Amino acid sequence: MIYPDNAAEKLGFLEIKELIKSYCLSSMGQQMVDKIQVMSNYDHINKFLRQTKEFKSILQNDSPLAIQNFFDIKGMVEKARVEGTYLTEDEFFKVSLSLSTVFSVIQYFTEREGLYPNLEALFEHLPIEKSIIRKIENIIDPKGKIKHNASHELMNITSGIAKAEQEARKKIDQIFKSAQGNGWTADGSLTIRDGRLCIPVLAENKRKIKGFVHDESASGQTVYLEPDEVFHLNNTIRDLEFEKRREIIKLLVALTTELRPYVPLLLSYHSLLTKLDFVRAKALFAISIEAEMPVLIRESEIELINARHPILFLNFKKEQQTVVPLNIKIDDEQRIIVVSGPNAGGKSVCMKTVGLLQIMVQSGLLIPADEHSSVGIFKQLFADIGDDQSIESDLSTYSAHLSKMKHFIEFSNAKTLILIDEFGTGTDPQFGGPIAEAVLETLNRKMVRGVITTHYSNLKTFANSTPGLENASMLFNNEKMQPLYILSLGKPGSSYAFEIAQKIGLSREVLESAKKKVGNYQKKVDTLLVDLERDKKELIDARISVDKKEQRVKSLLAENEKLKAYLEENKKSILKDAKLEAQNIIKNANKLIENTISGIRESKADKVKTQNLRSNLQQELKKHEIQEKKAPKLSDSAELKVGDWVKFIDSETVAQVMEIARDNVILAMGDLRSVAKLNRLEKVSNKSVPKEIRKSHTTDLTESFSSFSTELDLRGKRGDEALYEIERYLDRAVMLGLTTLKIIHGRGDGILRKLIREYLRKYPQVSKMEDEHADRGGDGITYVYLK
Repeated sequence: MIYPDNAAEKLGFLEIKELIKSYCLSSMGQQMVDKIQVMSNYDHINKFLRQTKEFKSILQNDSPLAIQNFFDIKGMVEKARVEGTYLTEDEFFKVSLSLSTVFSVIQYFTEREGLYPNLEALFEHLPIEKSIIRKIENIIDPKGKIKHNASHELMNITSGIAKAEQEARKKIDQIFKSAQGNGWTADGSLTIRDGRLCIPVLAENKRKIKGFVHDESASGQTVYLEPDEVFHLNNTIRDLEFEKRREIIKLLVALTTELRPYVPLLLSYHSLLTKLDFVRAKALFAISIEAEMPVLIRESEIELINARHPILFLNFKKEQQTVVPLNIKIDDEQRIIVVSGPNAGGKSVCMKTVGLLQIMVQSGLLIPADEHSSVGIFKQLFADIGDDQSIESDLSTYSAHLSKMKHFIEFSNAKTLILIDEFGTGTDPQFGGPIAEAVLETLNRKMVRGVITTHYSNLKTFANSTPGLENASMLFNNEKMQPLYILSLGKPGSSYAFEIAQKIGLSREVLESAKKKVGNYQKKVDTLLVDLERDKKELIDARISVDKKEQRVKSLLAENEKLKAYLEENKKSILKDAKLEAQNIIKNANKLIENTISGIRESKADKVKTQNLRSNLQQELKKHEIQEKKAPKLSDSAELKVGDWVKFIDSETVAQVMEIARDNVILAMGDLRSVAKLNRLEKVSNKSVPKEIRKSHTTDLTESFSSFSTELDLRGKRGDEALYEIERYLDRAVMLGLTTLKIIHGRGDGILRKLIREYLRKYPQVSKMEDEHADRGGDGITYVYLK
């Protein structure tokens, strides 16, 4: 299907495979990645794409799927198939762990029945045979060792060994203490020699203790002796150890025989784990390149929207740069895209992106392109990329190109995707151009699809006048002499040979001489192409400017809606504050009037005192009127700005303006934040604010920034404690204007992570979340991005 054999390698597909393999948890998964093949069956491709998409959704939006504990049990199971063989303790332990993972996975999808239909199909009709695990757990403990009570015989043997060891130790301790008391021993304590516990005895005293000498020191002054009584006890222990080993083998043989009928089912379990590891690796890779599932169609057509070359995307991501997206369409009307433009302008990357993404889709991999992109199915993919000259085959560069063209012409059809880089090069342009044009004409008649890059003017002209062919160019900024890496369909591009030569610094005399050698017609064509490029650049700049203005308008509308929602939300509290203020004013006024009336009564309507009381009442009312007049109106909000100092009209409390929203002002008073109406405040000069308040406010902010960590560790905390910590943490982060935070919650059973992420999704200032890189903690750490 792919010609030549190294075409996929030249397009970068082998590198894609290696990247996917790095996400596999097992060698079985890596072997499956090695076996990835380009498919042409629509149903198979669709199934693999949807499996990857569903697993990607699990990784990003659902609770974690626990598939980390499994092993390559296929060899063990095949071994168990043979009569008379048995699995070791470690092998049974690995089988048990793997089966626990299988049953956990099946239970996970059973609880979500219907949510992930393509992944559920992997274990459809696969029974959960938990009796296998129970049989293993009857004799294997949680550490992977035979249980001491796995059988009555084993328990007796184990008890006998412990008793004999205790007796031997007690006996040798008695003899050692006695020998020490008699001064027969050398310095030091009991030691092991030849696997036996021995007493260090001075060489001249070795005859005084009956026993067996196992070793002596380098100087020969000390011998290591095992007493005769202990020697016989240790032999008894060794005999019991042999009996224990025979009993263990007997148990393992019996267990293997018991599980032999389950061999086909165990192989099915192994296959499920392998496939899950494979799909998981593809999903993780898709997340790393921000891939989506395109619309899969049966026709041999392509429409890529905002596509990026995955390897280029990853390289740029490391350098914190962005890839210019590719937009291209290949269908029945514009079958072959002839791309022209300057060197290093992105022509080859454009062509390779189309080829690599096509191979990825037909291999069941998601691609870094908009999900509305549509990708069809091709039966064949032919590529002519790079220099394939061969000394062994006596092929020159041009001969190698021609041999490929011969194959393309003979075997291509309407279901073939052709990729040709620098079409026609390698020989005299006077002859290479016409041959390339003739080949292109033949390929077009065969209704093939493809992308071709070239510098030849005759191919641009031919494409312009031939149905089925479409000119395209990589845009170039001819003022700054820089490529823009944007593909523009409809018009050919100039090679900018003279302009680039001039920028490099080639002398004017050489350039003028070269221009004279170029025909007038060719010069006019190239000049026209340059002018077209300039016009296109201006149109694109204008469109970008319009897009920016539209985005600004949308942003303002969104901000307006947000403010409206905020005011609606706080309407009740604002009205409540206003009512309380009004009640206080009325209360104070009533009190003043009552005091005035009371004073008049007490003075028994004395004229002078009555006038004084009325005068006091009038003065208090005038004060209130003056305060009302001084209070800023809605239009005064323009006079206040963020950072100004204000004080409340009805008190001496001083605060600093943090944000202004119409007639509401958010104020900072030390660590506290408050919302007040504009007409309750009056602006004060910085000088009138006490120095200690200003200094305290600045210090508070500085200390907040310096003491605040962008990393919050919640491991080991209960759910309610963790949420309380996060609430306080997020509020401070938003107040300080931070944009990214790192929350460490650990993996565990995933309960704490799920609880935390559900809370974060509801927090209005959170824009998105993502896992840490797999090498640095993976889904045990959540990165939070704030608006």
